[in-house]
Amino acid sequence: MQIPNRILDDLAKVANGAFGAVSGVKGEVEEQIKQRLDRYLSELDVVPREEFDVVRAMVVKAREENERLEARIEALEKATASKKTTKTTRAATPKAKN
Repeated sequence: MQIPNRILDDLAKVANGAFGAVSGVKGEVEEQIKQRLDRYLSELDVVPREEFDVVRAMVVKAREENERLEARIEALEKATASKKTTKTTRAATPKAKN
């Protein structure tokens, strides 16, 4: 009865070795895929997330300032237009002689 136990032990060792080899191959494949992806991404002109966030914040700030300046220009144009109308109205009104 020792023979079947030895055969089973040998089969268990072979299976264990096969699983170890498969996991080693898995690690190598993952590493190669990672290296290829890194190489591919480095060839692309991709911006890191941190730089993207910084530029995005700058754009938001510039838009807000642009809107503020547009409102200020509009207010100044209205003030200038009302001053011109006041001057035109005064010039068009005849002065009374004493």
